[in-house]
Amino acid sequence: MPYFGSHDLIAFLLLSGLLVAVSHKPLRRPGSHGFYRYFAWQTMLVLIFLNRPEWGEHPETLHQQIATVLQISSLVLLLAALSGLLPAYGGKRRVDATLYEFEKTSRLVSSGVFRYIRHPMYASLLALTWAVFCQDPSWPGLALAGLATALLVRTTLADEAECLAYFGEEYRRYMQRTRRYLPFLL
Repeated sequence: MPYFGSHDLIAFLLLSGLLVAVSHKPLRRPGSHGFYRYFAWQTMLVLIFLNRPEWGEHPETLHQQIATVLQISSLVLLLAALSGLLPAYGGKRRVDATLYEFEKTSRLVSSGVFRYIRHPMYASLLALTWAVFCQDPSWPGLALAGLATALLVRTTLADEAECLAYFGEEYRRYMQRTRRYLPFLL
């Protein structure tokens, strides 16, 4: 079991406070995708602190090599998603106080990585979650990674319901031609 000192506790509390600060608006709207996303992030933070002592300590092991691949995949997905969202950022903005500014696109983004998957940012978070787990696999870590995964799936479902409500039939057609997280698979 890893040792947690006072510095770890302070860092954890500060980061938890930051998550609350950036999520305070969605937390006021239970059922929104931002509400579930906050709890996914918080669970991921606990997992990070659980596995932080072993992070990269044994790069020759299979589990840490898998972690590295997942970390790189997470970063690639995040960058691909941001590059698709940034051009859609200008122009008319969606009015919803619970959304972050980059989420307030008033037109459906379906180019770039979004042509193949609907949720590259959530796919990125899923890859990151399992990368952190693979740093030091354990039963508590598996439980946390499973919980974070379930919360991210719930986030995705809530996000899709919101997009259906806003974009309507256009989003329904988009859902039929794309996958949630992995092109052609899932």
